[in-house]
Amino acid sequence: MNLDWITPAQRLAALPPYVFARLDELKARAREQGLDLIDLGMGNPDGAAPQPVIEAAIAALQNPANHGYPPFEGTASFRRAITNWYRRRYDVDLNPDSEALPLLGSKEGLTHLALAYINPGDLILVPSPSYPPHFRGPLIAGGEIYNLILKPENDWLIDLTAIPEEIAQRAKILYFNYPSNPTTATAPREFFEEIVAFARRYSILLVHDLCYAELAFDGYQPTSLLEIPGGKEIGVEFHTLSKTYNMAGWRVGFVVGNRHIIQGLRTLKTNLDYGIFAALQTAAETALQLPDSHLNEVQGRYIRRRDFLIQGLGELGWNIPKSKATMYLWVPCPPGESSTDFALNVLQKTGVVVTPGNAFGIGGEGYVRISLIAECDRLGEAINRLKQAGIRYQG
Repeated sequence: MNLDWITPAQRLAALPPYVFARLDELKARAREQGLDLIDLGMGNPDGAAPQPVIEAAIAALQNPANHGYPPFEGTASFRRAITNWYRRRYDVDLNPDSEALPLLGSKEGLTHLALAYINPGDLILVPSPSYPPHFRGPLIAGGEIYNLILKPENDWLIDLTAIPEEIAQRAKILYFNYPSNPTTATAPREFFEEIVAFARRYSILLVHDLCYAELAFDGYQPTSLLEIPGGKEIGVEFHTLSKTYNMAGWRVGFVVGNRHIIQGLRTLKTNLDYGIFAALQTAAETALQLPDSHLNEVQGRYIRRRDFLIQGLGELGWNIPKSKATMYLWVPCPPGESSTDFALNVLQKTGVVVTPGNAFGIGGEGYVRISLIAECDRLGEAINRLKQAGIRYQG
């Protein structure tokens, strides 16, 4: 039977191919050919979640009360754990009943926020490069994207002064993310003060993605939007347990901030899902209450990998500055190679998987992102393969 008459919605046609899905196809093909892949593509932490978190999940699974539908707004105890974490980390007071909402991972929440607040034709300010849901969510909702092209000479910070007056007047939402995926850039507190003032001047909703809040190194402490006077009045902030606690597959995140904005997202979600399995919320509470010794261990792991890989790439001609946060390196492609061509060349010649920068928007062209998700012995093997394949940077 011919099913050509079954056509997808136009919103799907507006979406560019999701590069991680394409990479999965290429990786599967490479494995079929017998290649030993070193996958440094996705931001998928290696190893298991902390043992206390696993034990809390097992114990919660034994409780029959956890096997029914959880409350739409999440369990009260998990919401309190979220707000207690914010008070401890940022000295920010939040109401757990109205200013915190658990999510099925921050990716889900970011995309659903777009559906809750963006009408077709609304103008949305999105940095480029940026985490794909920052622009894919608005595209799904029918928004018009205005790319804020980030530049290395500006330390990958948004240049608010470069936004035309007519664009600022039309804009409804501004997404931003520091520490940044994929560029690893960090923003000083003064930048947060400037962006809050800008958003208040033009009545723009701020959406800050703070998913790398605790993967910070060498004494650097990231800033929360909610620390800034006036920030909570005009914005929300997203966080995830995927990175710090190796819980990527558990799908647990949350959003905090302005209660009216959160209520709109909650209203949408009550029509789409039943929230996080209650046993996982109990485990997530345990994660947020872990002592700083866990955090120090995680940070030390990524510092070792960062320094090791920067040194190895340095032997091949790259001069990569030490990132202050995140679990990535943002690496320029050799001159004359596009990010896609370079990533495919590396995969085919070495079996090492990296992510082309254009997956993060047009502003990411000319770079690849390398995830620090393997121990140093595997990173060393990746460097050796690059050497043997003659892959170098000659800028």
